[in-house]
Amino acid sequence: MKRTAEIIAEHGPFPGVDSVGGVTYDGENVWFACGDKLNALDPATGKTVRSIEIAAHAGTAFDGQHLFQIAENRIHKIDPQTGRVLATIPAPGGGGDSGLAWAEGSLWVGQYRDRKIHQIDPQTGKILRTIESNRFVTGVTWVDGELWHGTWEGDESELRRIDPRSGEVLEQVEMPPGTNVSGLESDGGDRFFCGGARSGKVRTVRRPR
Repeated sequence: MKRTAEIIAEHGPFPGVDSVGGVTYDGENVWFACGDKLNALDPATGKTVRSIEIAAHAGTAFDGQHLFQIAENRIHKIDPQTGRVLATIPAPGGGGDSGLAWAEGSLWVGQYRDRKIHQIDPQTGKILRTIESNRFVTGVTWVDGELWHGTWEGDESELRRIDPRSGEVLEQVEMPPGTNVSGLESDGGDRFFCGGARSGKVRTVRRPR
């Protein structure tokens, strides 16, 4: 099933932010990666409420207590209160990773050019299983047992729901031309938060029902 994205909010660009990478949601704020720091955005007001100085090049995730952030070829586990790095594991793509999500006790890593999503052990970085996609993979998120990921090729981006076993595309939500998706996270309900790459924006898209 293919449909057009309904963008319900757009925040940014933000001062000092050239590009937005990964995004995640802690139940209150949307955290987004912008190269040399993680910013926390209040989606109700559109204002950034705090930031953590840390290498933040790609995907971002939240496990209910800690932030996880891809920095080049590694994934850092971060205390959001202090900004301290508590642990580090190797990223499966060795620097080619884009999306990051937390679900069912595992991290899920999108590999952009390899068109893959890996489920990895958050303690060791060991790959537990791999799901193939037929498009470049950016952000990854789970909601209500559904696996969604962003795609971005050329000037076109989509949000895709795929079968976690076969990788078959079950649903496609097309973003407007030039509206690229660099990161993706669900709020657990009716909203997806999307990193807007070089636009420097964070967009909220209604989750189709």
